[in-house]
Amino acid sequence: MTGAWRLLRTTLHVLHGMWVAAREFGAATEAVRCAHIQWWSAKLLRLLGVELTVNGRFQPGAQLLVSNHVSWLDILAVHAVCPQARFVSKADVRAWPLLGWLIGAAGTLFIERESKRDALRVVHQMAAALQQGDTVAVFPEGTTGTGHALLPFHANLLQAAIAQAAPVQPLVLRFSQPGHPVSPAVAFVGDTTLVQSLWSVVSARDLRVHIEVLPRQETAGLDRRSLARVLSERIAATLNR
Repeated sequence: MTGAWRLLRTTLHVLHGMWVAAREFGAATEAVRCAHIQWWSAKLLRLLGVELTVNGRFQPGAQLLVSNHVSWLDILAVHAVCPQARFVSKADVRAWPLLGWLIGAAGTLFIERESKRDALRVVHQMAAALQQGDTVAVFPEGTTGTGHALLPFHANLLQAAIAQAAPVQPLVLRFSQPGHPVSPAVAFVGDTTLVQSLWSVVSARDLRVHIEVLPRQETAGLDRRSLARVLSERIAATLNR
């Protein structure tokens, strides 16, 4: 019953978010748009039964957020504390029911990960966004992991930060629940569908997500592979702590 009630309220909240985005985002200022995104994301986490805690602060200005990737919940968690972040996401996310449209309305940059040419296009878009003072967010693993360990980082998209001499803000995401330092309920790997993952989340009890904001990493003097190695080592060290 708890899962069904959460699912109903979540669906209504998603529909409300779509209505707000369609009605107000076109003419809204950046501040107003970010306020809507932050409120909507934080409330959706609560409706899903996920408690959010944060250690550290995000700094303003152009920056590239880099994080480990566990679940579709990652974007909600980050947007609840850093609503200005523009995520780079796999193109097939656009096909997700309801959420795909909302994710696009939040300024997401979509990428065909199998295409090297498309990666170059997105790097140019990211660089342009950073040049304009935006915050851009990527998951260098390129896919979700179990949350126990970090997958190898792909360096291509990090080139945007190097090209603009923009700092990188590393983040570490942890999902836990009683008896499980790493929550099995949020695992979104293998053949797990979005619907299966959603039901697993709403059926779980006392889910928590913790965001650790690490010190910024400057990009001067680093190429993209060196930058990927440094970031991977720092995030993995915190994740394994």
